[in-house]
Amino acid sequence: MSRRRSGRRHTGHVSGHPARLGELEEAIEHSAAPSAARTGLQRLEAAHAGLSTTLEADEGLRRAVVAVVAASRSLTLLLETDADALAVLGDLDARPVVPGGSALDEESLRRWKAHEYLRIAGRDLTALDDLRDTAGALAALAEDVLVAAATLAAGEAPEDLVVVGMGKLGGAELNYSSDIDVMFVAGEGTQPARLEAQARELMRVARRCFRVDANLRPEGRDGPLVRTVSSYRAYWERWARPWEFQALLKARPLTGSPELAATFAAATEAALWDRPWDADDLRSLRTMKGRTEDEVARKGLEGRELKRGSGGIRDIEFSVQLLQLVHGRHDPALRSPTTLDALAELGSAGYVDAADAATLDGAYRFLRTVEHRLQLAEERQVHVVPSDDADRELLARVLGFRGTAGTTALAGFDRELARRRASVRAIHQRLYFRPLLEAFAGVEGRLSPEAAETRLAAFGFRDAERTRQAVGELTRGLTRSSRLMHQLLPLLLAWLSDSPDPDRGLLGLRTLASGSQRSSELARAFRESAETARRLCTVLGTSPLLGDILHHNPDLIPAVGDDSALAVRTAPELLERARGALAWRGADTRVAGLRRFKERQLLRIGVRDVMGQADVDSTAAGLTALAEATLEAAVTALDPGLPFAVVAMGRFGGAELSYASDLDVVFAYEGGGPADFAEAERLASALLHDLKGATPTARIYLLDADLRPEGRQGPLARSLDGFRAYFERWAQVWERQAMLRARPVAGDSDLGRRFLDTLAPFVWERPVGSEEVREIRRSKARVERERIPAGEDPQFHLKLGRGSLSDVEFCAQLLQLEHRVPSPGTMQALSRLVEAGALDGDDGAVLAEAYRFCELTRNRLYLLGAGGDALPQASEDLARLARSLDTTPVELREQYRRVTRRSRAVVERVFYGRS
Repeated sequence: MSRRRSGRRHTGHVSGHPARLGELEEAIEHSAAPSAARTGLQRLEAAHAGLSTTLEADEGLRRAVVAVVAASRSLTLLLETDADALAVLGDLDARPVVPGGSALDEESLRRWKAHEYLRIAGRDLTALDDLRDTAGALAALAEDVLVAAATLAAGEAPEDLVVVGMGKLGGAELNYSSDIDVMFVAGEGTQPARLEAQARELMRVARRCFRVDANLRPEGRDGPLVRTVSSYRAYWERWARPWEFQALLKARPLTGSPELAATFAAATEAALWDRPWDADDLRSLRTMKGRTEDEVARKGLEGRELKRGSGGIRDIEFSVQLLQLVHGRHDPALRSPTTLDALAELGSAGYVDAADAATLDGAYRFLRTVEHRLQLAEERQVHVVPSDDADRELLARVLGFRGTAGTTALAGFDRELARRRASVRAIHQRLYFRPLLEAFAGVEGRLSPEAAETRLAAFGFRDAERTRQAVGELTRGLTRSSRLMHQLLPLLLAWLSDSPDPDRGLLGLRTLASGSQRSSELARAFRESAETARRLCTVLGTSPLLGDILHHNPDLIPAVGDDSALAVRTAPELLERARGALAWRGADTRVAGLRRFKERQLLRIGVRDVMGQADVDSTAAGLTALAEATLEAAVTALDPGLPFAVVAMGRFGGAELSYASDLDVVFAYEGGGPADFAEAERLASALLHDLKGATPTARIYLLDADLRPEGRQGPLARSLDGFRAYFERWAQVWERQAMLRARPVAGDSDLGRRFLDTLAPFVWERPVGSEEVREIRRSKARVERERIPAGEDPQFHLKLGRGSLSDVEFCAQLLQLEHRVPSPGTMQALSRLVEAGALDGDDGAVLAEAYRFCELTRNRLYLLGAGGDALPQASEDLARLARSLDTTPVELREQYRRVTRRSRAVVERVFYGRS
């Protein structure tokens, strides 16, 4: 029977020849849910006497009713309680007439919506319509509801208020249980209060039929509900974020004045297409999507969430929209708000591989159909495939899956869902870059050179020709794994594009692929772990320092993706490894062994940091432990001839090293004669020389002994008695302050403890006088005036700026002296000061926040190789830093201002004593 005849009208009597007895029961048995269908039909028979006889006779009605009752409990209830609903299923070709004139009221609109919704579902479930037809019909239904609601709200069809469809409504691809997203546009010179009230009334009426959401408007719930075109335009020009422009891809005026609608549409097109999309814009959108996926995974819904999970509907929609944003500026044919139309155009024009486009098209139709069947059951907004096998079996049967001799309907559905999702995810990951690689290879019919350059620039690769050359060299460098690289290269480029500097990352990969050992390690690591490849792209695109370490230590490449290899080493483990690095070496190669040890451990700390596996406190602790192990091994290798101790000062003493930190130290020994002094000087000089290295590239650490008594004019090492005498007679206020952070870290541990006992009377036992407080404050003021290097921005200085690291350190140290609260580390000191009642808890939290922010940012600045201790003034350097910290340049500067302004207010009050 044709589709047309199968949908003929039900008139309540037998039409044509009577059906063979039992056809209704046969239809029930072959339905998706025979038991539910039989129960539902019994209820319908009780409500509508004689229905079974009618269904036996009318194939079209029988087919529609059985399909609906088997699939939807909510629509079964509608058929049971509304006598006119059966007539809708009797003629699925006849769209119910939208009530108008005096017949239009809220109740008639609600009933009309229910009937048209039922008709759409009937056509869908009996395969008269495909996904595109169904989604379009649902969108048309919503549009008619909005038009009618606007008429009821205004008393007539309003001309000075335009309703704009957004999201799936704007794309004419609505779900059965979608919200309908809208924005409202007013004519210039209209009365805002009247139109705002009208829009709210419209939404109230429409909500009798749909959930209506206006939160995609500028400023969301906090913004006005209705704006003029000029107001929208002003917002888009000054304040709109990338995701808001992405949302405008779906904007489609639905009701109101055609002239006003056209004006708004033109303004939307200008906002979208008159601006280029740069790497930071796309990165922000991809970051938002990544967070959504992380949230799905945290909820344990990975694999069942159809919309937002990996390989789900959003993967397809997002991929299409990103390519529209990149290329739509130069190709108007790509600007369709409908996903399947845009995808088809992207495929036919070569922006997406044709086979990939076809796979995504099929997967989108499948996933959306699954979503539709889930939502039809109870007309609820659900996107999660049920975990219960029985519920999922029913879903599979409603979708048309049936058991065979070799498998069940459930198993067939689960396999198909997993296959579709896996293919979507694989394509989503390579989609942006596979056509580029084919264009590089000269494949005809692919991206034009101009389109390739546009796409590369949008994803952060600034020089298309250099990228092409690098890709070629990378492939040639891994010829023994050419098939592997053919599969991985699109993913590598995608992962590099997520890094702060894709060009730098590609250059780093290119370097690692040169040389037989490095290329072998790289290929082996990539073959064994895609996660290693992903992390390596991030690391290389972030830090030239870490890339250089990998270049010299290619055997560490696999460790980048191995959490156990990156695990934090305990102090004894580090010391054992440091001594092991020197065990077989002579004096001439000892320094090289220590440098290699330090670099290899530094890589582990840096990778954890870059990958977000360590916070700023953990990074500081790791850097400090590494420095201590290095120093201890170096002292041991020098074979001291007397008790000798290295005492850490400054940030080293506080166990709060940054990547950029020098090691402030003083050297103490026990002894009294010239021979002892000479031995101690030998040890101190050798440590300074060995760790400094002959050249900057050979440097392990820069030891700074200038905090010793008498500074550069005094001896490098001093006996314990010498320190005691100096502290008793000559030490100044700044030296007392400096000794707050003294902490033995290498050499004779007993001597180190006695050194601290020697310090205690000088540092802690006598009160701090008012003159000493004034001197500490004057010292801090001099730092602010004199020490910021030329060329670094004092307004955004992370170390010496107002409210930054030095402010927090000075404030904590003064309070420690005044209240006698020992602690060498600033963060620990703040906690202890709060515990002792010497610092208000809120003030302590403000200072700690500023310290951690400045330290984190300064650390990342160093890893990026930007140099200096201030936020970069060069826009590209600042952008790279912001990307690395998962923010934007504007937001990074604003965060600096916010945390340091609050910190400085505490410093002014607590340190300087100003109100």
